[in-house]
Amino acid sequence: MNIVRWTPLRDMAILQNRFNRFFDEDFYSPGRENDELAMTSWNPVVDIYDNDNNIVIKAELPGMDKKDIAIDLKDRVLTLKGERSFENEVKEENYYKRERAFGKFHRAFTLPVGLNADKIKADFKDGVLKIDIPKPEVEKPKQITIH
Repeated sequence: MNIVRWTPLRDMAILQNRFNRFFDEDFYSPGRENDELAMTSWNPVVDIYDNDNNIVIKAELPGMDKKDIAIDLKDRVLTLKGERSFENEVKEENYYKRERAFGKFHRAFTLPVGLNADKIKADFKDGVLKIDIPKPEVEKPKQITIH
């Protein structure tokens, strides 16, 4: 048996995803054809990780333009929101299947205490939004000499 480091935040995120899937499956059936709710409700998928200096959030936003995306920070909550428009290039009766979703989205992430909001940087390239959030500087313990 391998020893695995317990990370309660990861476990809470997994539990939250399971609850979300439970409610999505029971109250929202994406398999129905031409279901307007299925086509207009979506949230971009994100990866959140840290490297030596930054916390990084990457969000997949295919088919969007950066002018349609807004990033706000208030009270340690980083909010990512926007709207992906539906391209009506094909007549409705010519569709065999339509799975690409569109509409407004809203994602919010609570950030650690002590961040410098002025140093947050965002870059949008090839449908991927990358947000670099500098980690707060950790105050080093002060050594006190005993006399």
